[in-house]
Amino acid sequence: MKFVIEHLEPEVYEWCLIEYEHISKIVHRSNLIFSNIKNKNDIPKLKKYGKVYEKSFSELKLDKICILSQYSDKALTTIDKNKFGYFVVGGILGDNPAKRRTNTITNNLKKNKIKFETRNLGDEQMPTDNAIYVTKKILEGLKLSDLKFVDEIEIEIDENESISLPFRYAVDGNKLVINEKLVEYLRKREEF
Repeated sequence: MKFVIEHLEPEVYEWCLIEYEHISKIVHRSNLIFSNIKNKNDIPKLKKYGKVYEKSFSELKLDKICILSQYSDKALTTIDKNKFGYFVVGGILGDNPAKRRTNTITNNLKKNKIKFETRNLGDEQMPTDNAIYVTKKILEGLKLSDLKFVDEIEIEIDENESISLPFRYAVDGNKLVINEKLVEYLRKREEF
């Protein structure tokens, strides 16, 4: 089973690269595909984390596709691992409220007459690395209801300032599923 990130940003921003590195550690680079990488300068950055395509995955002639979308009527379950070979997420950390940019993926598949189904991981928006983490855990045998989540986290920048991230994060044991590099990146950013 392969995990596909259809990159929907104009370039691979630093925060994207941090999330993508984390995803590669979660599922292993041999199981990770990046598609729709339009900026040729981004390709070498991503090759150490997975297979990279400039084309949209809808042009790669794949089959047994599952698009993960919070708007799907059907939740992902463990039995889906036998039905699908590719689990696709949009490489975006969307706006709050969400703008439904994952529709770009489904519209491209429809336009190219490619069969697919959709599944949800609940109705809250997750960062890309958390969506992949949750997908992997469900495919390994857990139910969505077995997983713990925190909706919206706050990252302290200094004693007078913090950043609120209004997304759903998984909790593994007592530890939030977030790349510490991302936390450090957010703390060092100058503009908010």
